[in-house]
Amino acid sequence: MVIDVPLTSGALLEAAARLLSGAGVPEARREAARLAEAAWGLGPGQARVQADQERSHQEGERLLALAGRRTRGEPLAHVTGSAGFRRLDLASDGRALIPRPETEGLVGLVLERMDRGVVADIGTGSGCIALSLAQEGRYDRVIGVDASPDAIAQARENGERLGLAVDWRLGDLVEPLRGESPDVLVANPPYLTGDEYRALAPAVRAWEPRQALESGEDGLEATRRLLREGRDVVRPGGWIALEVDCHRAAEVASLAAESGWIAPAVHLDLYDRARFVLARRSETS
Repeated sequence: MVIDVPLTSGALLEAAARLLSGAGVPEARREAARLAEAAWGLGPGQARVQADQERSHQEGERLLALAGRRTRGEPLAHVTGSAGFRRLDLASDGRALIPRPETEGLVGLVLERMDRGVVADIGTGSGCIALSLAQEGRYDRVIGVDASPDAIAQARENGERLGLAVDWRLGDLVEPLRGESPDVLVANPPYLTGDEYRALAPAVRAWEPRQALESGEDGLEATRRLLREGRDVVRPGGWIALEVDCHRAAEVASLAAESGWIAPAVHLDLYDRARFVLARRSETS
């Protein structure tokens, strides 16, 4: 790509922002700064405060190349190679769902209720939930389970890079937990119907794994199985904590009660949407 602007941080940032804005990317200046930080190996916020710093042609080309990828619809997290989640910086490259800010609230709810013992994250994806619990909790053991070999590989890489110990297991939902009795099951399972999946923005459908998003005709296939099978795995008195579609939270709470969980409760996310369902297994059955 030909660079026809002065080779300073500020000028290159403006060029990248114009490129992004012209392609309809929202918050073009903010994203240009994120891309510059990735291209130049800077920490958060450093690109904007170094406006007069000279840059090499290679640095300019790296920034504009990343901006070009973003204009073609590739998610920002994939272009930069990282996604923030609570206190973590996680690698993100398409092998697993990009961590969402709403999911951070699920971690907080689990930590408030049970921050020790054994916790299992079902459908761990990038490992964002499991790794946050390993970092912030006082658990004897954290287990991360996923049916996707690619997702487990990414989660393991994230854990190794962050120096956080998680027992990663490949398998379908709670099947790898047979013979165990975790204190908490936590999951952000797929919860979209086929029609809802097809209505997603192209950037989501083209770049993120379908199996992490879609779950049967009513969007509840994985959730229904987790409620039914999870009750046979979690210890008496233990918890299940689920992220759900905000339009189906009440239905999931009813399904939890029908599956034998006690006191299912719906909790709001940071946008005040009904996003989480928590329930307990009885102490006696």
